[in-house]
Amino acid sequence: MLYPKSFVIGGVAGRPVALNLAMANRHGLVAGATGTGKTVTLQVLAEGFSRAGVPVFMADVKGDLSGMAAPGKPHKKIDERLQAIPVPDYRQRAYPVVFWDLFGDQGHPVRTTLSEFGPLLLADFLDLNQTQMGVLYTAFKVADDQGLLLLDMKDLQAMLAWMKEERKSLETDYGGVSAASIAAIQRNVLMLEEQGGAEFFGEPALDLFDFIKNDFSGNGVINILDATRLIHQPRLYGIFLLWLISELFEQLPEVGDMEKPKMVFFFDEAHLLFDRAPAVLVEKIEQVVRLIRSKGVGIYFISQSPADIPDSVLGQLGNRIQHALRAFTPKDQKAVRVAAQTFRANPAFATESAITQLGVGEALISVLDDKGSPTVVERALVAPPESRIGPLDAAERQEVLSRSPYKGRYDQPLDRESAAELLSAKARQKLVDGAGQNASAKSKPGQQQSIFEAMAKSAARSIGSSLGRQIIRGILGSLSKR
Repeated sequence: MLYPKSFVIGGVAGRPVALNLAMANRHGLVAGATGTGKTVTLQVLAEGFSRAGVPVFMADVKGDLSGMAAPGKPHKKIDERLQAIPVPDYRQRAYPVVFWDLFGDQGHPVRTTLSEFGPLLLADFLDLNQTQMGVLYTAFKVADDQGLLLLDMKDLQAMLAWMKEERKSLETDYGGVSAASIAAIQRNVLMLEEQGGAEFFGEPALDLFDFIKNDFSGNGVINILDATRLIHQPRLYGIFLLWLISELFEQLPEVGDMEKPKMVFFFDEAHLLFDRAPAVLVEKIEQVVRLIRSKGVGIYFISQSPADIPDSVLGQLGNRIQHALRAFTPKDQKAVRVAAQTFRANPAFATESAITQLGVGEALISVLDDKGSPTVVERALVAPPESRIGPLDAAERQEVLSRSPYKGRYDQPLDRESAAELLSAKARQKLVDGAGQNASAKSKPGQQQSIFEAMAKSAARSIGSSLGRQIIRGILGSLSKR
């Protein structure tokens, strides 16, 4: 199947404005105030990539993008737009869509294990200070050293409970471990569980390569994450997006320059990636954005203003679509100036003034040419989407889910034996051996307590507590190596 080298995203004075696929992995930005047409622009971009055989991931913050799974409907305004913009081969149609949802309500659940997530992101997720972060790193290190799988939140809670009991025995190999820091981490973990974060950690873990698929016709599959509930937990949303691009960066091979991207990500409400993020995470985002294009991945940020994006990241976003901004306050006026300065000027109009005058469905567009240079900014009308504008109803969504290629693969959680179960099993064995083990321990006072004996003692002490009762459940599970 032959794919185009570009696709139309808008037009001006009867002339199309197209996105160059060979430069699409140089990333991009879609900005504009609420109600100016960003969602439709996002839809047009996703459709264009899909037609070109490029899989897409997009977060649906408002719940409007599910309509991409259904064909659009004839409308007078669409006819008027098509008369103003030459869009070759335009036809109203549905696109291949897979629905995802961290909470499993509106799509397939998205999960990862704590081991895959890692302590750096988890520390930021839990809003830990430097001392607490060090304790968390110790928990991961001890688990790795002892072959204990940290899969879900109960594994982490069990590990922390054991570390609190046996912190003195850890000092030789791992340094001091503060009981107060462990307690603080435990409290933050409980808060995270209350917010629904526990549903994100567990198995079956998402295979990110399931996002990089094409349908039988060669169209790129559009993966839509329902974020209507997730967006109310901005920290979880931002960390989840960062985890996605970080994991892709780690897993994908280098491919160099390609005729089109291997995959494209759209991150709506992009400012949530950077709000309150420590410098180390902002630096990581910058690094991933800079390097991931060599893996064939394009990242497109959607936000109200370019000022929402750190300069170190903004400078790497080569393809720009700017919808209208309002300038009612000094802060708004500064945002308009920042947005105007990101474009290569067009002598036909004043960019800064145009930004405040754009109508709905109109945008300033500058893309990268064949040499990677930004084109002169154009004041253009955005092309109409081919799929439905607006959401599917509940029955339509369920029908799409029922024919998903991942039906049944991720929907039911798994709970194999991991750190919590191993601690529980050791505690149970300790109780069964009972007096015999105690007598042996007394006869050899100089013998150093092994780490697993310490685990057993700690878990045994916890049996009477609510945490202990939770740990003891599931001890009949089998251990399988990954």
